[in-house]
Amino acid sequence: MTNKKKKLTITLATMMTLGTILSACGGGNNNNTAAEATNNGGAATEGAATNSGAPDTSKEVKLKMLLVGGQPGDYDKVFGELNTKLKEKINATVETEFLDWSDWTQKYPLKFAANEDFDLVYTANWAFYNDQALKGGFLELTDDMLSKYMPQTWEAMPKVNWEQAKVDGKLYMVPNNNVEVTDKVVLYREDLRKKYNLPEINSPETYANYLKTVAKEEKGISAFGAKPADGWKFHELDQTLLEQNNNFNLVDANLLPLAYKLDDASGKIFNIYDTPEFTSLLKYYKDLADNGAWSKNVVSNKNDVWQDIKAGKVSSYAHNLGTVAANLAEMRRDKPDVELGIADLTPDKKKIAAIATQNGMSVHATSKNAERSLMLIDLLQNDKEIHDLTMYGIAGTNYVPQGDDKYTAGPAAANYTGFSNWGWNSPLNRQDAAYPKEADDMFNTWQSSVYHFPLETFVFDSAKVKNEVANIGNVMLRYAIPLEYGLIDDIEKGQADLIKQLKSAGIDKVQTEMQSQIDAFLAAQKITE
Repeated sequence: MTNKKKKLTITLATMMTLGTILSACGGGNNNNTAAEATNNGGAATEGAATNSGAPDTSKEVKLKMLLVGGQPGDYDKVFGELNTKLKEKINATVETEFLDWSDWTQKYPLKFAANEDFDLVYTANWAFYNDQALKGGFLELTDDMLSKYMPQTWEAMPKVNWEQAKVDGKLYMVPNNNVEVTDKVVLYREDLRKKYNLPEINSPETYANYLKTVAKEEKGISAFGAKPADGWKFHELDQTLLEQNNNFNLVDANLLPLAYKLDDASGKIFNIYDTPEFTSLLKYYKDLADNGAWSKNVVSNKNDVWQDIKAGKVSSYAHNLGTVAANLAEMRRDKPDVELGIADLTPDKKKIAAIATQNGMSVHATSKNAERSLMLIDLLQNDKEIHDLTMYGIAGTNYVPQGDDKYTAGPAAANYTGFSNWGWNSPLNRQDAAYPKEADDMFNTWQSSVYHFPLETFVFDSAKVKNEVANIGNVMLRYAIPLEYGLIDDIEKGQADLIKQLKSAGIDKVQTEMQSQIDAFLAAQKITE
């Protein structure tokens, strides 16, 4: 996974995929018969399928899949082999279009708005799932469809995962099947920390000390790396220093600066920009900016931050634990003379377990091959041969299997990585034999701090305030991003201007609508208790 400004996860499955990291119209509109389901043997004749109740795969289909991330170098080789196997198993082939990390947030919704011809697509609660489900972009998935067309997934998936993936009581996603925690950590140059005899990094203060020291002493290295130019509306450290540090949780991390306190049973929401915690954080950011912790041109940066770290141009960045652990293992493999470390800046705070929609796959509402698409997802999650191939690439080239559940990087590991194949994470995932022990220990420590709260599965429907939401997003990009990266000299005036512009954009109306939905959601929960 490349450096994305989103509420990504540290996932047990992500931890096991280090080498690969770093819904609506019904089935009646489809060209295939509604009797399709997994075919273990190959193409059955239509008559035989009808008579036996087996899936009808007599007609070969070509599926189109959308994934987020850059196209891997060995895509043609890996997916060529995949298509040979898919032809044998479900009489289908798949072509994939990759939406690059640099502009995926712009391109993704346009694919649906233009009703482009594709069949299945990666999605997540940070990647337009709720938005497109409510807009009718995804096909509604019924229990009958799931049990018929993806029986292995239907049996293996915990029931709670299906429930968490529902939007307004309807299902539009096949969620991945794994355990996840959403908190972010920072990756940093441990060799530089030791070089300047700095204290252990375990708090916002010790991290600031590290960044300012590197900025002062290490010429040619940017202390902190971020790429706001890809359209993410928050500072890269906001999730750690504003949310985690204060036990806040944003209602919709993609769109709005509205949050609630994790332990507030009433679910009262507030504008995070209009809090004393944000005012204090602005001073922290301004101090870092004034001390050269990041480039003055940071807001226009679209570089892959991990590649900049690997090249020695950047010393630290923030991401989920799984991705950071993957980076650490990669650096130890490729540049063992460079020592990296992982730091949790909020070790004593509550940790949030991600709901099932953190990664998943959906079927396009207008797909003509919905049944075969579900069959493909079933294989991606549960067929060992296909799962290994699509998660890790070609054995002996991109990865080297170690038994049934581990692997090491192959000579061409770098040619198959960096895109959203975590959409089908499952218990079949292998663990990198080089997985850093310190990351494993950190994850295990977190388990006792995981906090569950009433609004864990709440989904905001922005349909009634979509214009205001769009306007708020524009204000955040124009006013909040420069302010948070310390490019505004008078931060008090900058914060006041931001709040004023948000009010003009309609944030009060959005907050009222959101609070109404939250109140109804909590009331419904009490009724069912």
